[in-house]
Amino acid sequence: MGKEEGRMYVYHVVTERPMELGQEIIFDETHHNGVYQRVMEKVDAVKEIYAYPERYQAEALEHHTSVALRELALEEVRKRRFPSYPSRMGCLYVSYTREEAKRWRDFFTQIGRPVYGIVKLEVEGNFFAGDACKCFDGRLDEKENLRLAQRYWENEPDETGPLPVCEVLVDGRIRVVEIEEEEA
Repeated sequence: MGKEEGRMYVYHVVTERPMELGQEIIFDETHHNGVYQRVMEKVDAVKEIYAYPERYQAEALEHHTSVALRELALEEVRKRRFPSYPSRMGCLYVSYTREEAKRWRDFFTQIGRPVYGIVKLEVEGNFFAGDACKCFDGRLDEKENLRLAQRYWENEPDETGPLPVCEVLVDGRIRVVEIEEEEA
C-alpha cells in the first residue's frame, strides 16, 4: 500500500447515485466529492469545538461532525506533508480488484448504505492505497486529530492493530469502462 500515479483499472462500488458506461469524472483541487460537501457544512462546528472542547463530549458528537473533525485534520496533514496524494475530499474511493469491491459492497449493504452496483474504471491520475482501519473518529483535541492523520498518511504497518483493510483513493480523470453489476 502507498502512493502511485499513472493509468490504472480499478473497481468502484456505486453508492451515491448510479453511474453510466462512458461517464467521465474529474477530481482535483477544484472538483470535490460528497465528503467535501458534508465536511464544509460542519466547519463552523469544528471551530467551535476546538475553541471550547470542554463544552463537548466526543462520544455525543453527531456523526458528520465527528467525520468533519477527522477529515479536516487529514486534509491539513495531506496538504502540508503529502501534497501529491489525492485529497479524501476530492477523490473517488475504489478497489484494486473485483473481489475487494464485492467485500465493500457487502459491508455497505450491511450498514444500510444504498448500493447501485459495481463499475470498472479507467483512472488517469494519482492513487493512494491506505488502511481503512487507520481512519479514526474525530477527537475534541485538534493535536490528537493531527497526530492520527499523520499516522494515516504515513501508512506504516501496524503489527498490534487489526489486519489492514485496503482503501484506494484516486483522483484525476476517471472513466466508467464497464458496468460490472447493477443492483435492482
